[in-house]
Amino acid sequence: MTENPIRVRFAPSPTGMFHVGGARSALYNWALARQQDEGRFVLRIEDTDAARNKPEWTEGIIQALAWLGIGESDPHFEGPYFQSDYAGKHRESAERLYGQGRAYYCDCTREQVQARRDNPNLGYDGFCRDRGLEPGPGRALRFRVPEGGPTVVEDAIRGRVEFDHASIEDFVVARADGSPLFVLANVVDDVEMGITAVIRGEEHLSNTPKQQLLWQALDQAPPVWAHLPVIVNEKRQKLSKRRDKVALESYQEEGFLPEAMVNYLMLLGWAPGGDREIMPWAEMEPLFRIGDVNSAGAFFDEKKLRAFNGEYIRALEAGEFAERCRPWLSPEVAPWPEENFDEDAFRAVAPLAQSRVAVLSEIVPNVDFLFLDEPVDDPKSWSKAMKPETAGPMLAAARERLADPALAWEPEALRAELEAAGGGLGLKLGKAQAPVRVAVTGRTVGLPLFESLELLGRERTLLRIEAAQERLRAEEAGVAPAGADAVPDSTAEGTAAVE
Repeated sequence: MTENPIRVRFAPSPTGMFHVGGARSALYNWALARQQDEGRFVLRIEDTDAARNKPEWTEGIIQALAWLGIGESDPHFEGPYFQSDYAGKHRESAERLYGQGRAYYCDCTREQVQARRDNPNLGYDGFCRDRGLEPGPGRALRFRVPEGGPTVVEDAIRGRVEFDHASIEDFVVARADGSPLFVLANVVDDVEMGITAVIRGEEHLSNTPKQQLLWQALDQAPPVWAHLPVIVNEKRQKLSKRRDKVALESYQEEGFLPEAMVNYLMLLGWAPGGDREIMPWAEMEPLFRIGDVNSAGAFFDEKKLRAFNGEYIRALEAGEFAERCRPWLSPEVAPWPEENFDEDAFRAVAPLAQSRVAVLSEIVPNVDFLFLDEPVDDPKSWSKAMKPETAGPMLAAARERLADPALAWEPEALRAELEAAGGGLGLKLGKAQAPVRVAVTGRTVGLPLFESLELLGRERTLLRIEAAQERLRAEEAGVAPAGADAVPDSTAEGTAAVE
């Protein structure tokens, strides 16, 4: 992109959760920086909005980047720098623009400007351009936009974009108290940090002609500009934190793997070529080219992201999968008593769950039956599987067969017994096992039933079947046992299918 070593920057404001769009921008910048030995990714925290900034948001940015694999342990990383530390440079640049006649002071109020305009949407009318005002109370500093001709922005993604100077008002670069506005501070920081390429979201394109004019007014060659496509939801509306799930932290908490998230975000506007989509960072990084990014809106498809994540989960070694699940099994968040957790049982069941979960948090509903004193009470599952005419006889037959002390308590033998019990009632295995599954796990879907029974053990399995029988009898009598708030499900179609 540039003859000199590339220096890119990621410049978020610490005013909220980390947006997935920001994560995509950071990754594109990171890929380009790492393609050169001397390339650098500069993290700059734009913290001048003191009323909205919070230290925890800054820490959240750093942690989110680290989760994506971007951090100070890599020699390509610089920062974090803080925009507030450059306030002196911002003021000096404002004074320089004024001294060179490239900016002038203006004491017009918004009401005065609007009163002079037939159409208030036209913006500032240049009233103070030639009044020769000096600095003083109530006087803001405005940049003198050149008359005639357009500003041409050469965008690495969008090509040549022209902005007519007639549509750019003389914009404010510093307030009456001397504090700079974002448009000036942003440029000064980029100049001071030697930024050679500015790669950011499409929403900043409208700021670019003003910033390019400031680069030129400060006698600097503008950087390479590249404005990434907007990320949209399924309705093709720009992702909004008020309407959509956009916080990277939310996906992290739900159990998305960073490598899956990185893979998916890289494909929001770019493709490595060919039909392959699942691709580790180490392979994507050298292939990435900013000029190959599409300018059209990129659809953030959470279903596709979940599919990506499931692929990455299934590719993990069994031991690593178990370790990745630890945050959701910790005593602070797990729904079972700490003393109930059995490490050996979890290690045994984890490979069964690994092929079924799409996000790591799903490990809990898959294994909780092993560690809870009683299975969860899921009214929909109960209503679906516990039809009195079939569930009662099936549970009775299952209990009788499973109580046989001569029965080998292993999956094939358990399957054969339940299949025989169902066959005696005219039920195929899929329908026969449904009430047993709900009795012992609380849910109609989950891990393979017979392996689950093996891990649960004979005694606990029989106790749970007996408890389910008692609940069924109480419901038939019109008295539901405590804690059994079964809700009829008129939409249920049949019972659970075999896994």
